[in-house]
Amino acid sequence: MELLTFLHEKKLAEMYPNMWVALRISATLPVTVAAAERSSSKLKLIKTYLRSTMMQERLTGLAIISINHVVSNQLSYDDVVDDFAARKTRRVNL
Repeated sequence: MELLTFLHEKKLAEMYPNMWVALRISATLPVTVAAAERSSSKLKLIKTYLRSTMMQERLTGLAIISINHVVSNQLSYDDVVDDFAARKTRRVNL
């Protein structure tokens, strides 16, 4: 603010037009003051919201887990092992 006043009093605004405009803009910008406690309480609210909200992606994931659980309970491990052993063996040369 002091520099803006100095340029105005000495009639230097025409000599430094870019600085004059930049100082006028900076003089009109609002100054924000935030306390750490307030931001942490907002963070806590956001975390609580995210924990308690079921998003579509999460619901889809839970449905897939449930379906896989039901399917895996119906499988016979002996049949799976026999099927796996009957397939063509693939060896990796090291």
